[in-house]
Amino acid sequence: MADSRTIVLVHGNPESAAIWGPLSDALGKRGVGEVVAVSPPGFGAPVPPGFEPSMAAYSSWLIGELETIGGDIDVVGHDWGAGHVYGLLATRPDLVRTWAVDVAGIIHHDYVWHDMAQAWQTPDIGEQAIAGMTSGTAEERTALFVGLGMPADMASELAVGLNAEMGRCILALYRDAKQPAMGELGDRVVAAERPPGLVIDATGDEYIPTALSNDMAARLGAEVLALNGQGHWWMVSDVDEVAEGLVAFWASN
Repeated sequence: MADSRTIVLVHGNPESAAIWGPLSDALGKRGVGEVVAVSPPGFGAPVPPGFEPSMAAYSSWLIGELETIGGDIDVVGHDWGAGHVYGLLATRPDLVRTWAVDVAGIIHHDYVWHDMAQAWQTPDIGEQAIAGMTSGTAEERTALFVGLGMPADMASELAVGLNAEMGRCILALYRDAKQPAMGELGDRVVAAERPPGLVIDATGDEYIPTALSNDMAARLGAEVLALNGQGHWWMVSDVDEVAEGLVAFWASN
């Protein structure tokens, strides 16, 4: 892998860049030099004045981040971070040398949003759900992340960012992303001139059917890294397998 490359990590919801700590360490042990984690507005980073949380706005944000970083970039996206990468690939694929993403099934026309996402997408019900997530004590919010499978120290760091501003961004983004919007985004990514890609398929991810992710990988001409038995937060558990897979992918491209 060329030493001049920059690895850019993009996280999702309801997260901050803290989730990338274990993977960043694993990549460093394998000689990967420049690793940069960027945080979407409202998700571990302030929301700029006038920013409206939509799919297009977050794609534009990521484009701006990569233009600022410059050079040869290998981007890695998780959860909505992957969603922002798909938006980037549909509009400015020239900004990256390679891309690696999970949850590829979300841009499939057959994808059905999970129950919590559907709650967020529903007026009044979504506001109530977000209030329940964001209004608790620090201990209660930490417990929420522990329940999702985060280590306790990471959970407490993530809990700090789970606030009303993040909640507002969650509601706006998920409502903008109602189907058929995600399937239509998938069509635009398929039609784009894409650089080499890798789909990370965590087979134990309860939010995304493996069959849909693999179907999208085939449509996108992407390689597949199957993480058998791993769940949605594959980057905070046994990261050696994915670190090895990413390094091998980058080395061959």
